[in-house]
Formats: sequence, structure tokens, C-alpha cells
Amino acid sequence: MRARSVVLVLYEGVQSLDVTGPLEVFTGAGAAARRPGAYRVTTASLGGAAVRTSSGLRLLPDADLAEAGPVHTLLVPGGEVVEGRHPALVAAVRELAGRAERVVSVCTGAFLLAEAGLLDGRRATTHWAYCEALAERFPQVEVDPEPIHVRDGNVATSAGVTAGIDLALALVEEDLGREAALLVARHLVVFLRRPGNQAQFSTQLAAQVAARQPLRELQRWIAEHPEADLSVEELARRAALSPRHFARAFAAEVGVTPGRYVHGIRLEAARRRLEDTDEGVEEIARSCGYGTPEAMRRAFVRALAAPPAEYRRRFRPAAPAALAVPAVPVSDGGH
Repeated sequence: MRARSVVLVLYEGVQSLDVTGPLEVFTGAGAAARRPGAYRVTTASLGGAAVRTSSGLRLLPDADLAEAGPVHTLLVPGGEVVEGRHPALVAAVRELAGRAERVVSVCTGAFLLAEAGLLDGRRATTHWAYCEALAERFPQVEVDPEPIHVRDGNVATSAGVTAGIDLALALVEEDLGREAALLVARHLVVFLRRPGNQAQFSTQLAAQVAARQPLRELQRWIAEHPEADLSVEELARRAALSPRHFARAFAAEVGVTPGRYVHGIRLEAARRRLEDTDEGVEEIARSCGYGTPEAMRRAFVRALAAPPAEYRRRFRPAAPAALAVPAVPVSDGGH
């Protein structure tokens, strides 16, 4: 099998983990799959010049972007976002993308892809803190702030920093199979793999923390008891408020209605149990407050476009005992 050439774009102010996270995934994948030549990873910058990352770390690229050879996967990491700062870099990315089989960005690398016109008419994502700015600057891009990574045709974009590892693992699974991606994930001590449509934040992190102590305590209690009666009437009783007053106060302070908050908590709890336990769907439905497997199935199909059994099949890691982890050598930069 011919090696897939992965070109990682470096530039001043690039985020170091956006570079090294995917790099370790791709360079480790060949060893994990017992196919050392599966990927050939090259780091490249304008003129081949050394760059300083946003954290101050200096990186010495392997090559000049203008001299990059055949490209299977072009990966553009995120970094400091300054409009119009990178015209030469944008031109180089556009030229390389025209020769690549797939184009990938991590975090704010989506801005460089958008400036190059590579996201026009496509669905894309970026770090949650920059989704609004991406949508405003590039209205021709359909920005989705929710998922950790998005694939639209041969272009894939991911959310902030560690989401680049999730996306790289998804690409390895696509290229070399699930077992190879799982072995790399274990070597890097990360989960295989957060599904691309997983929200960038959990329900609790995405929502605001209520200002009033009784509502804050209620948020915590809901997360700990997804199986309980979480109707507005019962939650209002616990908060010592009338249902009408409670619903208004909760929505004002948390940012979502009580019903939507409860839905998110239950869906999140059910997903974790499908991924992490051997419990049956009926047991999970009952313990997460759905009551019946059919109610849980409808919730999953609406939110995730997959019923619980399919979700588990796609996103639950294989049993650890079934795989032996081979030694993965320390990366030397892909050479």
C-alpha cells in the first residue's frame, strides 16, 4: 500500500497542540496497524522557515510549502486569528488543497480554509469561541457551533485543540480500520473516539450556571438523578417556586428551558452508558429517565440520527482484552 502523504501547515502563531496532536495520531497509526509506511507526515511553512507557536515553542519545518510533493491529506492547524494577515499562506493553502484528496482544519485553521474559499457552501465548525466570528466574516460558510468535528465532502473541520485528535482518529479509522485507530487512541491515552456530532460542551458546561443557589443546586441534582421525575411541576416543588415562576427563572438564569436542559442531561447520560457499560437498552432507558426503550430510541434518532443500538455499535470501543497493543516507537517527525 502506498503511503498517504500528510502535509501539516506551520505558520507564525500556530497552536502547538493543533500540530502535535494529529501528528502523533498519524505517525503512530502505521505502527499500530503494523503498516509502518501507512502515512508519510511532513511539516511545511512558507519558505521552510522556523515558526514560533502561540505558546512560544519554536518549530523547525521539514519543507517549504511551495515544494510540497503529492498531498493526500492537507491539515491546517489553528492559531492566532488576524484577518488579512496571511495572504501568501492563504494562497499556498489554496494551491495545495487543489491537489489534495482531503483537506482538514483544526480549531481556527478553519479561518484559513475559509479565506482560501475552501469552505464556501460547506458546513463547517471551529472552536466554540470563534464560531460567531467565522460566521460573520464568511457568511457563505454554514457554521455549526455544536459538533466537535464536521465532514462535508472531502473537507473536514474540527473544534478546538484536542478535537483535532478526535478528527485525526476518525480519519485513521476511515483509512486503516477501527482496530488501528483504537490502538493509537490507547497509546495516546485518549478515548476512541468522541463521535463527530458530539457537542463541544456537555449539557452542564454549555448551559449557564444559575445565579441563585437553589437553582444551582437543582442543576446538580438533575445531573445526578436523570431517572427521577424531572417534570416542571416536580422541579418547581424542589425549588420552592410556582411552576410558572420556576420555568421563567430557570430559562432566564440557565439559558435554556427546564425541558430542554433535562433532555440534554438524559441524552448525555444514556450516551455515556452505551459507550462505557454492557447494560441493555431497556435498562439504560429506565435508569436515564426515558421509561421505555422506544422513548429513548425516538430521542436518539431526533438528536443523533441513529438509534441506541447503532450508536453503541459505532462509538463503543472494542473489548480491551481482544487487542494486544504493539510497541509504538517515538515519532521522529514522520521520516
